[in-house]
Amino acid sequence: MTRRTPAEGTQGGAAPAALEVSFDEVVGLIRTARQRAAQAVNAELIDLYWRIGQYLHHKIEDDGWAKGTVLGLAAFIARREPGLRGFSAQNLWRMRQFFVAYPDPERLSTLSRQLPWSSHLHILSRAKRDDERQFYLRLAVQQRWPVRELARQIDGGLFERAMLNPPKLSTALRDSLPHPQQQFRDAYLLEFLALPEPHTEADLHRSLLRNLSRFLTELGRDFCYIGSEYPLQVGGQDFALDLLFFHRGLNCLVAIELKVTAFAPEHLGKLNFYLEALDRDVKKPHENPAIGVLLCASKDDEVVEYAMSRSASPALIAQYLTQLPDKALLQAKLHEFYLLAGPHAEGEA
Repeated sequence: MTRRTPAEGTQGGAAPAALEVSFDEVVGLIRTARQRAAQAVNAELIDLYWRIGQYLHHKIEDDGWAKGTVLGLAAFIARREPGLRGFSAQNLWRMRQFFVAYPDPERLSTLSRQLPWSSHLHILSRAKRDDERQFYLRLAVQQRWPVRELARQIDGGLFERAMLNPPKLSTALRDSLPHPQQQFRDAYLLEFLALPEPHTEADLHRSLLRNLSRFLTELGRDFCYIGSEYPLQVGGQDFALDLLFFHRGLNCLVAIELKVTAFAPEHLGKLNFYLEALDRDVKKPHENPAIGVLLCASKDDEVVEYAMSRSASPALIAQYLTQLPDKALLQAKLHEFYLLAGPHAEGEA
């Protein structure tokens, strides 16, 4: 009787489970190499566009090149390199704009090289201030936003909202973890839920579950979903937490309670109760204490400040937005903010 080797036994059919693990490792190596190759190509393209932008800028400033000359350059490239895309006159002007935004080679950081050109174009065309560009650059890389999500966040005025309204954190949350303000927001944009007005907590809850992937994107890439109406039992009584997540970066459970009304101080007591139950009965020994988020339809910041001032639990009060905010109004408010901040800040506007 002829014995078949493991390789012969898998030809034309599914591999045994033990072999599939090894095969998956090879596929993983291929995918990793492909991703690194794509990143290297993208980094080279970004460097190329910056160098072309630098060249054009100096030619325009020193030699008087105008639009007609750049049009001629685009036509020349098309003749000399037929089939080469991305070097239209419009894109050449954008390369110059890219150089003007980042004139220092050292500022063409690793972050800049990780973003595709289309993302840079969105940032350049919509973000007018240097700090705004750096804000979206950092978050787009950190959160791995595709171009569509980056455009959505810019349209939603995330930079203006972050500057005007930092997250309302309890003292316990600020003191217990490093930089928690970078992981949470004062308001979350949930326009994709298409909620009716008025809506109930059940409407909000169901819509979030139906759009869980988009909700996770809005929360941040380190959030991992655990469960809905998560059961907790204390003293023989049953309770249900609206939503439970885990945050990989902070290494802790995150409880989210939903309120379709304005924030009221008594809401905080219930959230604190849930956090205590999670820490005693659910949290693993190596994890940090659970964090609570009250997601409300609206809130009065002064009421929030009073309610949070003596809270011993790591918690924050946030608002959910069902429509895109008025970006022009946000920009006007931010302009006033910079005026109050002093002449140096306003000079950068």
